Amino acid sequence: MARQLTFILIIFSIVSLLSGTSHAEQRTIEDKSVVVTFDIPLQNAAYEVLGLYPAIHAALAKDLGWRSDFRPEIILVKDATTFRSTSESNLVIAYAIPRENLIVIDYTRMNAQPFTLGTTLKHELCHLELHRHIASLPRWFDEGVCQWVTGGMAEIMNTGGRSIFIKSALLNRLISFERLTETFPTDGEDLILAYEESKSVIEYIKREFGDSAVRHILEHMSKGDDLQTAIRKSLSISQDELEKRWRASITTKTSLFSYVGDNLYEILFVLAALITFYGFLRVLKKKREYKDEEKENEEGDERNYRHD
Repeated sequence: MARQLTFILIIFSIVSLLSGTSHAEQRTIEDKSVVVTFDIPLQNAAYEVLGLYPAIHAALAKDLGWRSDFRPEIILVKDATTFRSTSESNLVIAYAIPRENLIVIDYTRMNAQPFTLGTTLKHELCHLELHRHIASLPRWFDEGVCQWVTGGMAEIMNTGGRSIFIKSALLNRLISFERLTETFPTDGEDLILAYEESKSVIEYIKREFGDSAVRHILEHMSKGDDLQTAIRKSLSISQDELEKRWRASITTKTSLFSYVGDNLYEILFVLAALITFYGFLRVLKKKREYKDEEKENEEGDERNYRHD
């Protein structure tokens, strides 16, 4: 019920925002494959989407092993505040609503590295494609697969994601698959960690079971199997065993050395600051010793003078 209410509110917000924009400021362009809705300042970006879409759709079909003929609508938002009023988190830069074949992109953040319009579009299109073929899709697996097809790119502003992941692994604070089945955390480090874990699990499956293993799981799910059954058929282990092995591999690879490596610049900066501070204290000490020595010499000269 909560998810349905959230969905209704998002749709209502999008419709309200679009209907509140005057017809003179808003345009739609389309072809047989895609519809792009945009504000006038984003006209060039809209035509870029129209040009990029066929190649992105074809590449995604190759990655997933499916080719679907559906016509999504892509909304390019020029105002970050407008976008954030419909997104789940301030870290989100785009999202998809599969049941509406809808993709919404905050274009104001498309120039922020490492995001590009092409990779963001492919990530969101992946969500639509997965949900067209699979009825029930755990959130962590959904996000993991879509990061896989875009070379690790997520749909959030991921600041220090690798460091957060390693720190959580070192402290045994990774989030369980079960907690990431329906929803992700809405903000902060937990949201970043959820994306990092999702990506890491898919990378583990590819590394340990081969490049085709993920596609085999997807194929079983497209035929009606749930994820647990698909994993057992494709990998010959249970989902619980997969999580156990994945966690063990993370524990093995994640060490203090790894943490130091990922935070090397910060650690070097702190060390340099400490060395500078230590040097400053040494200088102060020498100055004080020099003044004390001068004072002793002056007092000695004065005693000698009086003695004479």
